[in-house]
Parts: sequence; structure tokens; C-alpha cells
Amino acid sequence: MKRLMMKQLLDWKASPYRKPLILKGVRQVGKTWILKEFGSQYYENTAYFNFDEHEEYRQFFETTKDVDRILQNLMLASGQKILPGKTLIIFDEVQDCPKVMNSMKYFCENAPEYHIACAGSLLGIAFAKPSSFPVGKVNFMQIDPMTFTEFLMANGDENLAVFLDAVDTLEPLPDAFFNPLYEKLKMYYVTGGMPEAVLMWTEARDVNAMQEALSNILGAYERDFAKHPDISEFPKISMIWKSIPSQLARENKKFIYKAVKEGARAREYENALQWLADARLVHKIYRSSAPGLPVSAYDDLSAFKIYLVDVGLLRRLAMLAPTAFGEGNRLFTEFKGALTENYVLQTLITQFEVIPRYWSQNNPPYEVDFLIQRENDIFPVEVKSEANTTSRSLRKFKELFGDKVKLRVRFSLDNLKLDHDVLNIPLFMADHTDRLIGLALEQCKNMEEVPYE
Repeated sequence: MKRLMMKQLLDWKASPYRKPLILKGVRQVGKTWILKEFGSQYYENTAYFNFDEHEEYRQFFETTKDVDRILQNLMLASGQKILPGKTLIIFDEVQDCPKVMNSMKYFCENAPEYHIACAGSLLGIAFAKPSSFPVGKVNFMQIDPMTFTEFLMANGDENLAVFLDAVDTLEPLPDAFFNPLYEKLKMYYVTGGMPEAVLMWTEARDVNAMQEALSNILGAYERDFAKHPDISEFPKISMIWKSIPSQLARENKKFIYKAVKEGARAREYENALQWLADARLVHKIYRSSAPGLPVSAYDDLSAFKIYLVDVGLLRRLAMLAPTAFGEGNRLFTEFKGALTENYVLQTLITQFEVIPRYWSQNNPPYEVDFLIQRENDIFPVEVKSEANTTSRSLRKFKELFGDKVKLRVRFSLDNLKLDHDVLNIPLFMADHTDRLIGLALEQCKNMEEVPYE
């Protein structure tokens, strides 16, 4: 498998400002694999320490803050040599090891010549707690589920990925590419981007093994809920998690606590929901009142939507059978297009620094699925699960905020095109949103500069 974040890791290795790295990501998203692969490809050797398998390693960090002594102990215990700049040191499963995390400060200050990468699930939870965390002494990276582009490469369709990368004009794609990409996207909705599920499909073409892999991952997440320090929160986290498919199946996808449990109130459940968001198992998208900067200043904190970390996990949690991908575009429209919205959000989060928002108004009802910030511009985004789309909410948004809207973006099953200031992106090109918006803005600017005859 290829992961595109390998380039980020190489940039980290080459940086003169390199600090110990902390790689965040949910359980089974491929953190250990990518670090070991990075070590084997770009270092003379890798020294790997797992603090869950070998709890005794933790003692080396509890008895001293002397980096040389810690390294000496690790080398003796593991039989691994550790050389500055030539060895990648991996500390895995560090989420429950505050002393290991704190030692990064001393590695950064006293031994910057060593290349250290830490990984662990639920690190978002660990960082949400006040502790003696080495602020400013580490670099952070986030690894998310495999994108559709990475899925294509794993599936042996590198030619399609290369073709999409090379698209540099906003013109319809030939059917010879459009049709297979549409079919591959259906497969991606079924498997999602968790590496094990992708592997079961791309290598073995085994639907049952892929289903089982997704079930096992969901089971592992549910066991993690029990790690909440307040045991009374465990059932609440579980109930919110299981309610997500029904929340997304509604026309208005705004999160409603009553859909979790009859009579449920926000104050009873908000800690449980925050735990899921800190763990990055869910994405919490706030309603925005207007397209202004900074976007957080316009957040309506009482209204938000919740999406899952991965589209394949959402399909499995919703108990949608994989056979749906053989039935026309049913998979795209199933439960009010929730899979499609989840997929689009997943890819936007990897491309834009600011978490997307959404916009809505009542009487009459209008809703724009996402607002994205690209540089200092805000763009409204509508997600359609079908072709032949009309966009009344995008029209209304332009009416209300005309001067601020340079471009409107729509994802659908229609072909690539720029229609005045509406950019239609085929769903399978969502990984290229940032680049396509850049092309569209350039084209709009050129059109403005052409004088009328």
C-alpha cells in the first residue's frame, strides 16, 4: 500500500527545525505501519518500542530524565543499536505513558540529533487533559483513513489516480475515465479507508473478510469507550455512537440529543460527545451564521452535525449490506445521501486547515452542506448524491452574501465543469478540491479581464 503522507514524513526528516514527532490517528488507521515503512525505506535501521506490549520499558522514563541513560537502557533491553540520524526510534502506544511524552522535551533540548516518532490511539484524549506536556517541543502530524486516491493505488488503478492528478482544465472528463471512476467510488463507499478493510478487498476480493475487518474495528472502538475515566460516561458514549446513522438519516442532519435517548438533555451528554470528538472518532461540524473570518467567530455552538471518521465504518455501523453497490447509484442516495456527505467531509478535512462548517436558515428552509476556508476566502459547498442537480441553497447563499462569494462548489455525479461561478466537481474528484478551486478562481479572474466587444 502507498500512503501519501510519506512525503510529509520525508519533509520532517529533512527539516533543520525537526523535533520529536507525534503521529495522531484513530486505532487501526495505519500509524505503526507507516512509521515502520518510513524507517525501513529511509533509515539504516529502526528501533521499535511498544509500551503496551512491554510495560517494563516505561520504567526507563520514570527513574531518570537523562536522555543518554534512557537510550542506553532501551538499547540494552531491546538489543537494538540506536545511532543519531541513522536510526528511526519509534515509541508506540504512548497514550497512557505521560512520562514518555514528557521526555520528548529533553530529547528536543538535549539530543535533537536523534530522530524520534511517537504514535498512539486516543492521543487526542490524552492531550485534552492538563499535564506536563512538552508544549512547543514536538511536531504533530495526523494520519486519517486512506483517501479515495490511495484506495485507487491499492486497488491496482494507479492509471486512474495519475489521470486525475493530471487534470488541469475544467472540462468534462471522457467516459473512458468517468465511468470506471464512478464504479470504483462505489467500492470505496463499501470498504472505506481503514487499511485492513481496503486490504481484504483489494488483495483478496473477499467481501466477508472486509465486513469482518470493519466489524472488528468498530468493536475495538467500542471497547475504547470503557477507557473514559468516568465510568458513568461509557453508556452515553456508546449510545451517541450508535445513534449517528439515525442522526444522518434525517433530512435535517443537525444533531439532536433526543435521537440518542428520549428526554436526553445536552448537559447530560455533551461530555460524552466531546470525548468522541477529542478521540477524532467523530467530526463535529458547527453551524455558521455567515461567511466571515475568523470562521469560529460566526459559530452557533448550539447547532452542529456529527459525522463518522470513515465512510466504510459508517456504512457498517448503519448495517447497509455491501450488495447495495451493485444497484445503480443507490449507495450514493442511501439514507438521504449521508454516506456521500460523510465521504466529502472526510476528504475536505485532509485538504483544508480549518474544520469545515455548514450554513442554514429557517422559514423558508435553506441549507448549504459545508463552508470551507481556503486561504482567506470562504466557499459554500453543496453535496448532491445524484446527477442533474439544481442548487437552490447555493443560489440563496449567493443572494445573501453576494460580495463575499467568489465561487460556489457543488459535488455531484455530474461531470467536471465551471458554470459561471458554480464549480461542479464529480464526487470521485473530491481529493482534488483545493487544486480545482484554484483553477476555477484563475478562470473566473481571466473571464473578468476579457473586455466586452
